Amino acid sequence: MSESHSLFAALRQSAKPDIVGALERLVQDAPDRKLGRVNALAFADSEGFDEEQVISAFLHASRLGLFDMSWNILCPGCGGVLDANTSLKTVQAEQYTCALCAAGYEPNLDEMVEVTFTVSPRVRRIAAHNPHQLPPVEYFRQIYWGSGIDLPEEGFEAMVDEFVIESLELPAGEKAVISLQLPEAFVIIFEPVTHAAQFIDVKGEPTKERQSLSLVFDRSHQHRETLEMRPGPLRILVENHTQVRALPSVCIANDALHDLLGRRRPFLTAKRLLTNQTFRDIYRTDTIDVDQRLKITSLTFLFTDLRGSTELYERVGDLAAFDLVKTHFSILNGIVSAEAGAVVKTIGDAVMATFPTPDRAVAAAMRMRDAMRTLNDERGGEDLLLKIGIHEGPCIAVSLNERQDYFGQTVNIASRVQNLATSREIFTTGSVLDDPRATDLLVRRGVTPISHTVALRGITDQIRIFTIP
Repeated sequence: MSESHSLFAALRQSAKPDIVGALERLVQDAPDRKLGRVNALAFADSEGFDEEQVISAFLHASRLGLFDMSWNILCPGCGGVLDANTSLKTVQAEQYTCALCAAGYEPNLDEMVEVTFTVSPRVRRIAAHNPHQLPPVEYFRQIYWGSGIDLPEEGFEAMVDEFVIESLELPAGEKAVISLQLPEAFVIIFEPVTHAAQFIDVKGEPTKERQSLSLVFDRSHQHRETLEMRPGPLRILVENHTQVRALPSVCIANDALHDLLGRRRPFLTAKRLLTNQTFRDIYRTDTIDVDQRLKITSLTFLFTDLRGSTELYERVGDLAAFDLVKTHFSILNGIVSAEAGAVVKTIGDAVMATFPTPDRAVAAAMRMRDAMRTLNDERGGEDLLLKIGIHEGPCIAVSLNERQDYFGQTVNIASRVQNLATSREIFTTGSVLDDPRATDLLVRRGVTPISHTVALRGITDQIRIFTIP
């Protein structure tokens, strides 16, 4: 553990010591199953820490080699992991199919890609480092389901027994027979390693004649048409044509299964991580491949610019103006980071930032305006007059000029809304204030936005704009 101690000592240089202490206790004392795919938000909640500070700690810990990051494609229906990736660059498929839900999904970074953290083998060996040696029930718990399924600490096996009537470990290249009595129910034969499923609608008069079924697990045929069978004896011949063991399980689609799948909790999404300043600082050029186009259904953009910056350089001189603008950038960066956002880039005296939700962008904008007012008062002048525009909507995450960036009409509108603003104004679109959290924020602060309709260059329809006084 000497290397582990030195790594945690290094982590204390970049993360809060109390969080580092909790992470060290987790690594040393937690059971194996809690170190496989750590949900950073659940960890923050259980320990009573700020989520952003915990995310930052896990990112720094991963950079040091204490944890390995995983980007997992999730099924929105059952919460199962359809694909696990060590990098976002390998999320390349146009569609991911869940055999258990019999549905295909186009990936987006909002809720379909989770980011989890697994303790590194160099720090501690855990069972999940060899997933094909896990008992079947633990494979489901630690490998199949994502961190957004809130599985119970106690009684998990008993819960699974309520809907799994037969299960089998089938070595690579082997055959086996499962014999059972089919109940009158909707039955699913599910294999979590190859993500294959066979649905059986069991109904009608019970029979004493043995029914037969053959299934081959080879990763190519993930879902087959629903079969109709009668209650009674069933003989299932299963063949494993893969290079690893298979874990066919016969399940009943009953209330126990649906209750388990309904146990959800927040998890760290790829969208939120891409909008995290610590992540952007650490993984500046190694996030998205140059040819990737990753969809985000909702992201909030904030643009700022300084009014009269040219006159500022003329009035106070290049050196003084440069120092002042640099101070302004530092203040804005700190506010963006504190509100769970990230600075995408600076363009001249302007800033482009992203936030996971509209309320955080509105809160950041109001803090920015107040901070510039305070800085001006301290200097006894009106040198820093900030113009701010905010818009929310869908976009595409891309790699441009060797950095992670965003593309789409939402970005264009946000930039043009900022151009409408004059000094000390915050302009936001209706889509931002349609978010209840943003509205509640303004209500709590006693702020009433002023609405008007404008036409934006390059935008066909007029849009609602609100001024936040």
